[in-house]
Amino acid sequence: MNHPWELVALLAVVTATTKAAGPVALGGRPLPGWLSSIVRFMAPALLSALVCISAFSHGHQLGLGANTVGVGVAGAALLRGAPVITAVIVAVVVTSLLRAV
Repeated sequence: MNHPWELVALLAVVTATTKAAGPVALGGRPLPGWLSSIVRFMAPALLSALVCISAFSHGHQLGLGANTVGVGVAGAALLRGAPVITAVIVAVVVTSLLRAV
């Protein structure tokens, strides 16, 4: 890609347009209850899908590797009550060490 900042600007415009489409389409009316309950669960579902794809993919194949172990260690740290920043740092260190080996 020759101009990465052009891509960043384009993505910012697309994101802003997408976020504005809902309020414009609704015209100030509240979302129906059934739709509101669906929208509430979209962000966690998309985030978990992103984490799964990042942790379990190697190129175009599924597999286990340093990323998978790093995410697992971070999850274990979070389950034990560690702060998020600590879990991220632990995941980075573990993943880096495994890649170096």
